[in-house]
Amino acid sequence: MDNLGNLLDGFANVVTPMNLLFALIGVTIGTAVGVLPGIGPAMTVALLLPVTYGMEPVQALIMFAGIFYGGMYGGSTTSILLNTPGESSSVVTAIEGNKMAKAGRAAQALATAAIGSFVAGTIATLLLVVVTPPMVKFAISLGAPDYFAVMLLSFVAVTAVLGSSRVRGFASLLIGLVIGLIGIDAVSGQQRLTFGLPQLADGIDVVVVAVGIFAVGEALWIAAHLRRKSGEVIPVGQPWMGREDWKRSWKPWLRGTALGFPFGAVPAGGAEIPTFLSYTTEKKLSKHPEDFGRGAIEGVAGPEAANNASAAGTLVPMLALGLPTNATAAVMLAALQQWGFQPGPLLFTRESALVWTLIASLFIGNLLLLVLNLPLAPAWARLLRIPRPYLYAGILFFATMGAYAVNAQPFDLFLLLTLGLLGFGMRRFGLPILPLIVGVILGPRAELQGRRALQLSGGELHGLIGGWVSWLIYATIAVVLLWPLIGRFVVRPLRGRVVTA
Repeated sequence: MDNLGNLLDGFANVVTPMNLLFALIGVTIGTAVGVLPGIGPAMTVALLLPVTYGMEPVQALIMFAGIFYGGMYGGSTTSILLNTPGESSSVVTAIEGNKMAKAGRAAQALATAAIGSFVAGTIATLLLVVVTPPMVKFAISLGAPDYFAVMLLSFVAVTAVLGSSRVRGFASLLIGLVIGLIGIDAVSGQQRLTFGLPQLADGIDVVVVAVGIFAVGEALWIAAHLRRKSGEVIPVGQPWMGREDWKRSWKPWLRGTALGFPFGAVPAGGAEIPTFLSYTTEKKLSKHPEDFGRGAIEGVAGPEAANNASAAGTLVPMLALGLPTNATAAVMLAALQQWGFQPGPLLFTRESALVWTLIASLFIGNLLLLVLNLPLAPAWARLLRIPRPYLYAGILFFATMGAYAVNAQPFDLFLLLTLGLLGFGMRRFGLPILPLIVGVILGPRAELQGRRALQLSGGELHGLIGGWVSWLIYATIAVVLLWPLIGRFVVRPLRGRVVTA
């Protein structure tokens, strides 16, 4: 009942004209950047971070949450009409969605994606209200060794799950940890990796890192593969669904929600895995398996629901533990730190009004997105005709202005370009971006918790092992790291014996 009362207080805070305006601005921008290929919500939030310094934190977070959800909605439009996913989580939607569009059913594909996203987002936000407070109570009971173990699990999971190989994932994480170490050591007062430059004594601002890696790196990458001609967009009318479409969609919406939320709530779970699982599940359970590969509506409804449920799930570890599980959550976490808030379980006790207003805004944002996406789908499709040179020139302009506005130092522009080249190089060699951002944000915090644990034990390594939580986490880390060997030397021989028998 306390949670329900807090949620109602959050709704009372949201339904002010200014907060509703920022929610509308957020979902509109989010849908637009989701529609445009290569411009994701993480880049947009990073670009807008400097702009929000003069705003109320609550209004900025409401806008960021709208961008986050809107990006998930908009990514399906690109996948269906252009066969070019705007987000990695929309890759599966393109498989059946574009086939439906080519068969003249683009309106039905967009409708099931929009309605499924609304259903999944609403249910997942309700689960967020139920799950997060108990997790906060549990997190408060953890000590420094347990927190250190949780952050190690986040490092390992985010590198093992994402990217084309674990080696590339760990390489990206190492780069992020190195960037996070730059500055003055909090204990000894010694400078680390500053190369004698006084501008680096305070470290590199997370906003500059995020804008450089996401915005400048992506713009340089697109420029290297630039085509002036925009993609051929399949025309679409007003989205609508017939009775048969509703009949074939409602179960995939619910199953996709059930798959997406847990994966989002697990550190480094992400939306890619549940969308693939949803697609394969619907293919097995469908009464029309012959339609898959030719434009099955279940192949759009399920993955889109999983995608948006996962987006809500990522807010559970971000708010309860201070752990980002995707790039957008990582940038939002950086924003909280910039405003002077301490992410983690104490955020619920110290800034209860802010957290519950943010959660309440998710319900409002979901409704606004449904209202925007159904009637305005043809208008969003026209955004795909914007020439890429104009688009990315504008991104570079705003990235430069935003990075300079952080500290008003010309040196930050040099850092921005350097980090942009680093982001370009990472894309060139297939290194995932998220482990780097997680390393930059969580690296200093993991160092702090690790040092606390060692100080309590007088420098003994056994101080890094606390109660049963840390033992369980270290066992999980061992399984994740050794899983390729387990699969090769244990699982495969057992399968061979079963087949032989």
